[in-house]
Amino acid sequence: MLQSVVYCCLVGALLIPHASAFEELTTHPLTALERQGIQQKYRRVIESTDDSSPTVSIHSRRGDACMLLREYKQAVEEYRAMVKLQPDLDASHWRLGIALFFDGQPETAAAQFDKYHSFDDVDRENGIWRFLCHYRAFGAERAAKELLRYDKDDRQPFPVVYQLFDGSVTPEEALKQIPESLPASERDKRLFYTELYIGLLKTVQHDNAAARKALWNATSRQWPRTAGFGPNYMWHVGRLQFDELMKLEE
Repeated sequence: MLQSVVYCCLVGALLIPHASAFEELTTHPLTALERQGIQQKYRRVIESTDDSSPTVSIHSRRGDACMLLREYKQAVEEYRAMVKLQPDLDASHWRLGIALFFDGQPETAAAQFDKYHSFDDVDRENGIWRFLCHYRAFGAERAAKELLRYDKDDRQPFPVVYQLFDGSVTPEEALKQIPESLPASERDKRLFYTELYIGLLKTVQHDNAAARKALWNATSRQWPRTAGFGPNYMWHVGRLQFDELMKLEE
């Protein structure tokens, strides 16, 4: 997410369906072996860190590991411990905002994204997360009323994704604006982010079938798996939200 990673260590039917409706309802975008590998990888991170002399770096790694293991409350605690040790990290700590959102604290999460806007007033991805938090905490009308407005252009595909959230384009129209002539990796990147945020929007709107389909598509894409920290973290966010939706079906 959010391009300034100061402290990182390291809808209905879609216009361009990446998975069939049958696949989306009966399969997971990751194999069982891949899912097991993720669990083992991040469990090892937690088990291998030294609690006797915690540092910002240790809390950051543990926070990420807890988050990606769906241990959201512990992730919030680790991320807050980072800020306690180094208070100047607070305003830029978007990971804390996302962890609060997943931990069922959308109003507190929205306040965290307000802080981020004071740190970076260009990044529409922050405004998207703030909208999602307000939608979940207060409903659609207030979320729309308090949607942040941006004067400067942001990186692609966020200008059109933001239009999706302000209601000026539909999911189908947002996807259609991604040119087929783009290089494969750039097109995969734009599709990933657009599908991810279609899925998250549909999640807070309680349109779970459309959300699952969009998140299936986003999570099955290859570009974010090998991209830098922010995109890879957001790939995991899509995976986590997909799993949370599937849990509701159990």
